[in-house]
Amino acid sequence: MLSLSFVLGQRHHDRATGSPYESGILSEGSARVRFSAKFYLIAMFFVIFDLEAVFLFAWAGAVRETGWAGYAEVLLFITVLLATLAYLWRVGALDWKQGSRRMVS
Repeated sequence: MLSLSFVLGQRHHDRATGSPYESGILSEGSARVRFSAKFYLIAMFFVIFDLEAVFLFAWAGAVRETGWAGYAEVLLFITVLLATLAYLWRVGALDWKQGSRRMVS
């Protein structure tokens, strides 16, 4: 299929065909921009808490079928989440000021 589309496809030789753009806007500057580690930390927190929300929504949909055992498991799950959040807060992972991290021994 790829070979067939290459052979039969149209050829564009316009000046703007090879230039990168995002949503119709021409790019400015270099694509190699250095992001702060805080950006990646926020992204990881978002993914982790988003997955946790998916698990809780799935449990909420099946709460009647799971009974008290499911309720106990969700309480354990939320307890682990809160303990993890307390640990992250304690080690300074949630502090965004420069140089505010402290070592925990």
